[in-house]
Amino acid sequence: MATFFFAFGLLLLIILGMSLGVILMNKSIKGSCGGLNAISDADQCVVCKKDIDPDSPLRDRLACPRAKKMLERAQMEAENA
Repeated sequence: MATFFFAFGLLLLIILGMSLGVILMNKSIKGSCGGLNAISDADQCVVCKKDIDPDSPLRDRLACPRAKKMLERAQMEAENA
């Protein structure tokens, strides 16, 4: 039981230290490059400001279904016009 309390206290201390570090450094928590940042419709990554590859396979696999439907509808209207 003592091991459990020691481990719990140690984890609590680590979490407290990380949260105080974020608060005292006055920085906001940011996501990582790639992932959802790579599939947004932006030209640059939200985090690192590098250019996003427009041919990334992530855009097709992870795009929002509603956004896909809207894009397909817009393409069909453009073809019909």
